[in-house]
Amino acid sequence: MTDSSASRLQFWTLYLSRFAGGFGSIALIIVLPKIATDLGIDGVAFGFLYAAYTLAQTVAVVPLAWAGDRYDKRLVLLGTLAVGIATYAAFSVVTDGTGLLAVRAMQGIVFTGMGLMTLGLVGELATKQSRASHIGRANAASFAASIIGGLSAGFLYDYFGGSRELFLLITGLYVITFLGTGLLLSEDETRVEGFPFTDLALNRRILTLTSFRAQYAVAVMMVRNWIPVFAGYAAASGGLAMPAFAVSVITVSEKFTNMLLQPYTGRLSDTTGRSLFVFAGGGAYGVVAVLVPFTPMVGDLLGLPSSLPVLGVVSAAFLPLLVLNAGLGIADSFREPASMALFADEGSDGDGVASSFGIRELVWRPGSVIAPVAAGWLMGSVGMEWVFYVGGGFAVLGALTFLGVLRHYHGASALREW
Repeated sequence: MTDSSASRLQFWTLYLSRFAGGFGSIALIIVLPKIATDLGIDGVAFGFLYAAYTLAQTVAVVPLAWAGDRYDKRLVLLGTLAVGIATYAAFSVVTDGTGLLAVRAMQGIVFTGMGLMTLGLVGELATKQSRASHIGRANAASFAASIIGGLSAGFLYDYFGGSRELFLLITGLYVITFLGTGLLLSEDETRVEGFPFTDLALNRRILTLTSFRAQYAVAVMMVRNWIPVFAGYAAASGGLAMPAFAVSVITVSEKFTNMLLQPYTGRLSDTTGRSLFVFAGGGAYGVVAVLVPFTPMVGDLLGLPSSLPVLGVVSAAFLPLLVLNAGLGIADSFREPASMALFADEGSDGDGVASSFGIRELVWRPGSVIAPVAAGWLMGSVGMEWVFYVGGGFAVLGALTFLGVLRHYHGASALREW
């Protein structure tokens, strides 16, 4: 199906699903440290709240991706949205650590199913020449939700003194998305027989991409998750103890720059070579990450205010941390649509686009499971700053590894030609 024959309504319907997924995801990132504190969860146990999420995603990837390629991706997406409605409704009534762990795992399954099906459908609706551009727009919808959800999550938590109302709002959003998808999204007509994971797993281009992605997963799952932890966690544990709304503002700064730039960087990578964007964006992400622990020192040296209108008492580190997190979003905006489009290219010619994205997800899982637990250990044992040193190091190492593998197996010109 070409761009000209695909209804614009199909893309906008998928963007709505991306919006709902992004809204729910960022809300949990913002309020999870607060909920964990209220329930007395810290250290390694706190890390397991993130690990449960990613373990559930790992288990769900293969069956969901296979079902999407073998059957109708639209129906799989609708089923995932239905589970999401039940999951976020359950978040509103959780009262102990065991219940929080269980619904956090269910959230991982929901987010995985929505991501695979929406990206798979976008990849099939778009042409190869415009694929990264459309993926960038889909991601921009997710980031827009992250900004709105992030700001409202912190505000609602502070205003209501808890998270129940926030989760009821997310549940309502999922209901609207379910109804919109059922009414507006056309049936997916593609069918892939067999088990496409087998052939795609040995695809040389995919193997080259995984040399970077496996290491980059550790970086992102440490840095992205621990920025709000660093900003909002108790000072006694190495955090800055900022109020929830201030944490929201810092967290969404990454989403904001990513949202603004991805449609442009995706379109640019369609014309100038996607692998260059993967290398440059990944390396830059690591360099910015290692600077995060120095934000309190920078704030003090510059004499920056520790109290701001609307936000209240924050920290002198607030503005430097805001700038650096926005910088992480800029770096990642170059990498993400280019990387996604490279994976979609390998699966969109009848080889199984959902399975190609499934492999992309599976490669991410080992690092994303290990990283939160390791970050929890680093935070409790040697200091929270080491979460950012180690995470940034993995991003730089991943980018250098990708460059070496790319040159060795595909030639010096591959950095510009892919």
